[in-house]
Amino acid sequence: MMGEPGGKVHATSTVNDIAMTTKDERLSFLEEMKDVRRIRKPNKADVKAPKDLTPGHLERQRSAIDQPHRDCNPLTADMVEPLTAHDVLCWQRPGVQHGVFRKLRLGQYPIEARLDLHRMTVEEARRDVFGFINDCVRYGLRSVIILHGKGERNPDGIAQLKSHLAKWLPELEDVLAFHSAQKRHGGTGAVYVMVRKGDRDKQRNREIHGS
Repeated sequence: MMGEPGGKVHATSTVNDIAMTTKDERLSFLEEMKDVRRIRKPNKADVKAPKDLTPGHLERQRSAIDQPHRDCNPLTADMVEPLTAHDVLCWQRPGVQHGVFRKLRLGQYPIEARLDLHRMTVEEARRDVFGFINDCVRYGLRSVIILHGKGERNPDGIAQLKSHLAKWLPELEDVLAFHSAQKRHGGTGAVYVMVRKGDRDKQRNREIHGS
């Protein structure tokens, strides 16, 4: 032990120094140190992510549950008139010229794209029809065909996809007209669809006629 001016005392003894003390001093030292425990945890900050969710996490989870994903698909699947294999689909929006509709009915327009609904569920078909028509508008496709099948193998004789499609197509503003296909294109198991011009095509026509 060493003293300094002012009365402060610093312990400078090493293990070897302790070994050279008397037995009573060693016993006294051990008695004083009996409550001291070695620090076994490393002297480092715990930077692991907390396992418990914060109030912010919980609030976002509640908001996600309270506000489920919004379905932008307008097509409905309730109150559908049942159709059979041989029923003909025929519909046109007001303003569609008679000659244009006749060419569509006779399959005289080139088929620019096709969608096959065979082996799909009603919900799968609902999703794909909506996406297909949107894609047609985006890429400027005007005359397309949808293969829905006749449902001849159904025990009740009802063509489920055909029945739903007859209700869905008029619900889409971009559909101008549709008619069951000619036999060479699938007959009453398929339907020709005329799609409205997209904004890009309208602008192109204005530029052509304007020039």
